[in-house]
Amino acid sequence: MPKSPPLLIANGPIRWTEESAVLAAAAKPLLAADGGANHLGRIGLRPDAVIGDLDSISPGIRKFIGEERMIHRPDQDRTDLDKALEYAFDELGLENLTVFGATGGRLDHAVGNLGLLARRALGEQLVLVADDHRVLAVTGELALDAEPGETWSFFTFDPAVRVTLDGVKWPIADTAIDLAGKPSISNEAASDRVTVCAEGGAVVVVRRLAGDDSEFSIFNS
Repeated sequence: MPKSPPLLIANGPIRWTEESAVLAAAAKPLLAADGGANHLGRIGLRPDAVIGDLDSISPGIRKFIGEERMIHRPDQDRTDLDKALEYAFDELGLENLTVFGATGGRLDHAVGNLGLLARRALGEQLVLVADDHRVLAVTGELALDAEPGETWSFFTFDPAVRVTLDGVKWPIADTAIDLAGKPSISNEAASDRVTVCAEGGAVVVVRRLAGDDSEFSIFNS
């Protein structure tokens, strides 16, 4: 992974640390979904672009960043994170992206963001990262690094998706694990590799980081 990977800041809660602030300052490019720009302005950073309907960015932070970096997307049928992901992948042509601030805060926003993740299902090319976990979505088969004993959870939004899990304490084969049915919650890594296979759609994978790992291990994996 590049030393300065692309980073997108969403508008959910973020706990800045010295390490995360350094990573944000080095990100190429550094993007914000509307109010995510407030998080960056708080630590003196100007994102390369702020994308969304721009109703959440504070006037002072907007002035600090500059109008030339505002990408106004007024469509009210889509969230600002959806618009920011489209800008990053479809317009800038980025191949990978890490997102901070997408899984905490309002429950409806967090669930909607997981739906966006499942819709794109880019595996390790699109990862939502928070204090103690990282979330990605998989179609087809993908082997992921793990630490034995870590807590992993897996679920889909569609009961038609069939999922196979290996390298976990409770493996499954060709099984529906939709949220309204029987998702695999609080499973456990049994080896240093967890293999996920989804047929007919996407499976969301939540890895709870153990020990001294932090949200920023994504940049060094």
